[in-house]
Amino acid sequence: MRHAGIPTGVHVLLERGGRILLMRRAGTGFFDGLYSLPGGHVEDGESLAQTAVREMAEELGLVVDEAGVTIVGVVHRRSDTNRIDFFVRAAVWFGEPRIAEPDKCDALGWFPLEALPEAVVPYIRKALSEGDGPWIKESGWL
Repeated sequence: MRHAGIPTGVHVLLERGGRILLMRRAGTGFFDGLYSLPGGHVEDGESLAQTAVREMAEELGLVVDEAGVTIVGVVHRRSDTNRIDFFVRAAVWFGEPRIAEPDKCDALGWFPLEALPEAVVPYIRKALSEGDGPWIKESGWL
């Protein structure tokens, strides 16, 4: 029996001065207008850390030290499909975050965890409330 693949995402926590970086989604048709963590889907042959490094370069123009990427938590969620999302922390990066994909993001902001904007993707908000981890959660299943 062949098993369908499950889309796997990597969400990256970048922290500075007690704040985390969030991006406002735009133009994608998926949670547009809501803030989310930067990140994306794992591509064939990539590790979670390699995905984080590639996505931070593509989305924010940052160079992330792969050795400093650690797993914070995992969410197995039911959304438009069955999905698995890994939340990782990038301890070391170089450069200043900028909107490198303006067709997918229209704003960046540094926010304290206790004062996130109202418009945050719901499963991202829930994951951010889980703490330093490691943790594993399920979402959207009955």
